[in-house]
Amino acid sequence: MLHDFARLMIHLAQTDAEIALCGPVLRELRPQIAENELVARVRRQEQGGYRLVMLEDGGVVQAVAGFRIHENLSSGRMLYVDDLVTRAEARSRGYGAALLGWLVELGRSERCDHLELDSGHQRHAAHRFYLAQRMSIVSHHFRLPLH
Repeated sequence: MLHDFARLMIHLAQTDAEIALCGPVLRELRPQIAENELVARVRRQEQGGYRLVMLEDGGVVQAVAGFRIHENLSSGRMLYVDDLVTRAEARSRGYGAALLGWLVELGRSERCDHLELDSGHQRHAAHRFYLAQRMSIVSHHFRLPLH
């Protein structure tokens, strides 16, 4: 069921309190991040351009995205989404699409060539969502542990 979006607020999480409010939703995607470490980790990542945006409905955080704008040779200027998650019990209500739409508009206003993200290979429901949003699968992501 799609939700009435009149009560939605999408804005950057700028204060420590706002970042902390994003924690329960972010930990659904990143359970390895301890509650007491989240604000410090976000603050460290901000030094590299990371920003956190939150979608609230009726004062409750329903979806969160972490992103950064940067440039590389393969994609040019891009808005890269590190984290995009909607609360499990709030999925399929349009929150993810609303937040992704906000990110797309921000990318356009920042003169980005692309919006890109990686998604774990096991996250099939997320892949269906991204494909429904007209995104393309363009590469594989490889990882080598260094310790």
